[in-house]
Amino acid sequence: MVYGLWTHRRQFDLVAMIAEVVFNLPLERAFDYLVPEAWPAILTPGMRVLAPFGERRLIGYCIGLRSTSRVARLKTLLRLLDEKPVLTPGSFRLARWLSEYYCCSLGEACACIVPTTLRIGGGASDEAPSRHSSESLPELTPQQQKAFAPLEAAVRASFHQVFLLHGVTGSGKTELYLRAIEQVLRQGRSAICLVPEIALTPQAIDRFRQRFGSEVALWHSRLTSRQRSREWQRLASGHSRIVVGTRSAVFAPVTRLGAIILDEEHDPSYKQDETPRYHARDVAIARARFAKAIVILGSATPSVESSYHARAGHLRLLELTERVKGKPLPQVEIIDMREELLSHHRLAPLSGRLHQALRRIVDLKEQAILLLNRRGFARVCQCPSCGVVVRCAHCAVPLVYHASRKLLVCHYCNLRQEPPETCTSCRRGYLRFRGSGTERIESELTRLFPATSVGRMDADTTKPKDAPRQLYESIKTQAVDLLVGTQLVAKGLDIPTVSLVGVVSADTALNLPDFRAGERTFDLLTQVAGRAGRGDRPGQVLIQTYCPDHYAIQAASRHDYQAFYRAEIRMRKRQTLPPFVHLVELTIQGRKRERVEAAAQSLAKILQATMGRSRITLLGPAPHRIARLRRTFRWRLVLKAKSAARINRLVRRVLDEGRRVQGLPVVVDVDPL
Repeated sequence: MVYGLWTHRRQFDLVAMIAEVVFNLPLERAFDYLVPEAWPAILTPGMRVLAPFGERRLIGYCIGLRSTSRVARLKTLLRLLDEKPVLTPGSFRLARWLSEYYCCSLGEACACIVPTTLRIGGGASDEAPSRHSSESLPELTPQQQKAFAPLEAAVRASFHQVFLLHGVTGSGKTELYLRAIEQVLRQGRSAICLVPEIALTPQAIDRFRQRFGSEVALWHSRLTSRQRSREWQRLASGHSRIVVGTRSAVFAPVTRLGAIILDEEHDPSYKQDETPRYHARDVAIARARFAKAIVILGSATPSVESSYHARAGHLRLLELTERVKGKPLPQVEIIDMREELLSHHRLAPLSGRLHQALRRIVDLKEQAILLLNRRGFARVCQCPSCGVVVRCAHCAVPLVYHASRKLLVCHYCNLRQEPPETCTSCRRGYLRFRGSGTERIESELTRLFPATSVGRMDADTTKPKDAPRQLYESIKTQAVDLLVGTQLVAKGLDIPTVSLVGVVSADTALNLPDFRAGERTFDLLTQVAGRAGRGDRPGQVLIQTYCPDHYAIQAASRHDYQAFYRAEIRMRKRQTLPPFVHLVELTIQGRKRERVEAAAQSLAKILQATMGRSRITLLGPAPHRIARLRRTFRWRLVLKAKSAARINRLVRRVLDEGRRVQGLPVVVDVDPL
């Protein structure tokens, strides 16, 4: 007799001796284990267990209890890790969906929802959560009131609905998030609010705690084990009913979910880069559907996919076309760097026009933000004699020079080495540093404005645990006058004293081998432009580019999302790309180039033979964008079809156990970015 998941305990107290366990492994099945005699009254599906697996001991997830097994000789479970289930029926349902949609094992999906490293013990605090007064709420504008009405109605009706809140920068989207959560709390339900980057959590958590006090919990990857355990307990017990965090917070164990909010829903940071390679937006919609909760996707530059689905009627579109208090959007000026090169006969990172504007800001004691989406000091270390570029020994990419550490660094495997004085290839030329990163711009600003405080926001400066908070406070209190950074500076910073934004190079994303290059460029330019003019002073934006006529740059300069969308969707339809189809990328990996290529060719032949006349298109195989990564060679294939489920069924059918082909692992990425 087999007992399903979460079957009532008294049905099997006397007979259940076998546990079904899944592991965080690419294995599409559960394993049977004997339950120790002392456990039957304790063990419940949804708990984690320590189990022998071959010569290893692994943490697994109990998904069911049985009285019989087809396996003659079973191993016995070693240890019970939880006092009560950490996987609820709702979270297990979500794990099933994750496994099916993202083509991963159930164990991998469970580990995504409840990490094996999570240490849960003891009870949550008995202290009642504090609430702050809501008497001085800002008055909603007519547009905000119109947008909030359907949100409020859906929450009150406990009706699942997905909203796309398209609001220009500074239009008050956050206030609508807070009002919607207030309605959710009144119903005794909980809410999740996602932000794309850890660096943005200090600002977000401040806004939410100012309104909701200690009911707000924080969730992101930099929490310590103790902090993660504490926040988990507070949420699972219902002591905290609001969680603010990055993409993994979409799995937070809140009770009675009422709303999930994705701020900056277009941001690629919401896509996970490890198995299962989920997108937080799609997981949020699935989880909210199971819980009859609402989803709010907020952005000034919605993803093309979200806009397309809103126009098709799958999402409800809410629009905020004006800034709060009638503040104008900043004036944008495009600086043609081709003319700058002709007039000055040199490649300087800052044009004369941008230099002049920065001088004015410094004289007026105002604040400015400069965007360059490349960290480090120089992008390339090259020999002028033979042209050889110093590359990573483990990856097929150039090393980047970091002046602060005086090292060449690989941004993929973190290999570090001192730059050689002369070329190791021709032995003649002295190496030169070419191309600019945020470190070089920071150095240039310090040289041009020595009496001014210059700050930098990128993956290097925000890496220390408390760095995002300290940097945010420095900008907020005007301890930093000029801020240079990567895309982090474009994401949600609300600093009223910033009156100038300069884009050092608008072409960085345009040159990537990615059909979303135009979308990435438009998003980044529009978002960073929105950091200017949020206070009493009018904003100004200067964009340096060698491609001034590109539709993405032209549309961003006019704050014209509709013009960008029309041009982009025409290209996507012509090329049969998302949102008109789903893509699934298969990456074959191995240490020997010839073996990887052979396996990729073999997999392509198997796919072609198995597909038959099905409406699936196969592209490739071909070398990966980064053909070698961390000493591993990579080839890829891309499958294209109207239905992701159709592709997933095909992939599961052709891959060997453990998601392998000819003994090599295959990475499956559904809806890749």
